[in-house]
Amino acid sequence: MNEIHIDSAWMPYEPDNASPWNLRRVHHLHRRAGFGATWEELQRDLQAGPEVAVDRVLRGGNATDDFDSLQRLIGDAAVSSGDINRLKAWWFYRILYSGDPLIERMTLMWHNHFATSNLKVANVAMMKRQNDLFRQHALGKFGDLLRGVIKDAAMMIWLDAKANRKGKPNENLARELMELFTLRVGHYSETDVKEVARALAGWTVRGGNFEQVAAYHDDGTKQVLGEQGEFDGDDVLAILLKQEPLARRIAMRLCEVFFGEDVITDDALDELASGLRDHDLDIGWAVETILRSEAFFADDNIGNRVLDPIQFMIGPLRGLEMLDPPPSTLLLAEWAAKLGQDLFYPPNVFGWPGGRLWLTTRTMIGRANYVSALCQGELHRPNKPPKIQALATKHGFSTPTKRTKFASMLLLGHENATGDMEAMLRRPSSQLG
Repeated sequence: MNEIHIDSAWMPYEPDNASPWNLRRVHHLHRRAGFGATWEELQRDLQAGPEVAVDRVLRGGNATDDFDSLQRLIGDAAVSSGDINRLKAWWFYRILYSGDPLIERMTLMWHNHFATSNLKVANVAMMKRQNDLFRQHALGKFGDLLRGVIKDAAMMIWLDAKANRKGKPNENLARELMELFTLRVGHYSETDVKEVARALAGWTVRGGNFEQVAAYHDDGTKQVLGEQGEFDGDDVLAILLKQEPLARRIAMRLCEVFFGEDVITDDALDELASGLRDHDLDIGWAVETILRSEAFFADDNIGNRVLDPIQFMIGPLRGLEMLDPPPSTLLLAEWAAKLGQDLFYPPNVFGWPGGRLWLTTRTMIGRANYVSALCQGELHRPNKPPKIQALATKHGFSTPTKRTKFASMLLLGHENATGDMEAMLRRPSSQLG
């Protein structure tokens, strides 16, 4: 990673007496950048120190020997069946077993950023192809991701690109391209939207794939964000990628994922955006900068963000080592939908609102019910309750009081909880990470 100026808001975290490298911070790293960790992983990274621990998160671990073949088999079967629920199960399988939680976390982020719903696409193969595209570019250059997504069949169907042609422009793709994916409101005009729609005319989907149809393209002169020319869609993307507000939009999205509310100042956001521009919108550079930063490990950024349903669900499964035998990923997908995060069905073009809005009366009851199902072993077929006592004893916590302390440290990152595990997971503090 390139050096950060010593007075930067993103200066690297260095443990000291006020901010020691402790279990709380190790737990925070795995919860915020992934989906939780086992006791052995927490202890390993506690001993290794922050630099090595973050290296591991960025590099990813080793998946099981048969992971690639199994995930391919599950994914291909989902596509062949045309069953979107099986595709959801495939993604949960990847989240649980890929060995690279950060990549899956980022894939989920891009699914929310470029929110596309199968409700309208109605094509499992297209939704899987888009998901693979997010994963491929998850930590790459944003320009490569943007060019891929805008020509992605699922996205084009979702935003009515097929209806956009010379003389009859459809503005849906043009508007969301600027408003949601790149610049945000206030950095373009309605005229820009109309002109970008003209430039995109002729981009369509045929046979499930992107195709540029010359007869539908408007080859006239356009005026886009102060530039003039006979632009096509590729020209528009090149113009957008040069715009200064784009880097700030990406920085904001990343900070939504890795920070709680009101932690990052406008100055810090501007600095991260400036770094992104200097590094050709390299998402990997930005994520590494964040995960190594003092801001990420600051006290006011720990335990202050409502866990999304998938993080809430997967964290205990990983921590309690309930992955062998595997839980039913079909059941996990059903639970995620009940809790408000139905994969491949974001509620609208804005994606899931997130934050405190994950918690409603209905979803809080749902989270409590999920914990009950987990503790009863109902996520496995046949039922397989967590062996918390055996797990605690294995790691040297043999009395009831010590076992409660162990469960709290393992699942919450601190040892202040009292009572049984199910009650502990239901209390408000377990919703935060």
